[in-house]
Amino acid sequence: MKLTAIAIVKYNGPDADPYILSFASDLSSFGFFQRSSVKEFLIFTTRTVSRKTSVGQRQTVQQDEYFCHAYNRDGLVGIAFADREYPVRAGFSVVNKVLDDFESRHGGDRWRGARSDTFTEEDPELQGALQRYQDPLQADKLTKIQQDLDETKIILHKTIESVLDRGEKLDNLVDKSNDLSMASQMFYKQARKTNSCCNFM
Repeated sequence: MKLTAIAIVKYNGPDADPYILSFASDLSSFGFFQRSSVKEFLIFTTRTVSRKTSVGQRQTVQQDEYFCHAYNRDGLVGIAFADREYPVRAGFSVVNKVLDDFESRHGGDRWRGARSDTFTEEDPELQGALQRYQDPLQADKLTKIQQDLDETKIILHKTIESVLDRGEKLDNLVDKSNDLSMASQMFYKQARKTNSCCNFM
């Protein structure tokens, strides 16, 4: 799973080129001589997808094995490039978080006055977000909660046999138990005997 780039763009309508206000990328997975071409392609795709994402729209565009997640929030477009293993939900969470951070850092609507690209080099704030959100669980708290629940479910699915110490048998513990009545012990042994005949099939 890899988050490759994040961009913040001012939308200028479907017929005009948008202005890239902030950009960050992690191209370490590409060869040294490929990096400038990959970055140019990311910027080109950022402009193209931003222009085609109307106000209020969310969309994911696939290019080869990469996905471009875009959200146009009232003219301010957030873009996140990730590989296909990076969860879509986490990708859009990254976009929402960087849009919130950008607006709070730049005083709300001041970005509306931009008349050209304002990024000259990679934005350190976006670069920090790019590093922080390489792990999708940091971007999407619901995914993290779901993973925690799944781990708990796995623990709950362990059988009583796996909880016992090595060498202990459930049958021996049932015989020694003071918590079980004679009727419960007999029921357990009968059920065990009945179920054992089905294990051969």
